[in-house]
Amino acid sequence: MRNFLTSKIKNIRDFYRGNNDFKKGYQPRTNIVKDEKGDLVAGSHSISARWRNHVRQKDINTAQPLVPQLSALEVELATEKLKSHKSPGIDQIPAEVMKAGSRTIHYEIHQLIISIWN
Repeated sequence: MRNFLTSKIKNIRDFYRGNNDFKKGYQPRTNIVKDEKGDLVAGSHSISARWRNHVRQKDINTAQPLVPQLSALEVELATEKLKSHKSPGIDQIPAEVMKAGSRTIHYEIHQLIISIWN
């Protein structure tokens, strides 16, 4: 059923896109960006280089993490809020196991999350 709805929505989207193109006439889409000076840049190599420079500048300006690091207490509180008697997620670990776990399990979960964030 979901595939049917998805294809139907895609067909409707294509219909309106085609209808708008017909009304407005053909308008080729171009990729143009501005460089550091504000001049327009076209061409895939120039645009790629501009984006690389832009990302490097953003990396330099965001030296501090945007989200503070997760504390072990937050992991423990989140574990306590898990609902019991529910189907386990993709990890196949029931909430009851995590709730019944000791500080060792909470510490390991905390370390796992920190390593994923880093």
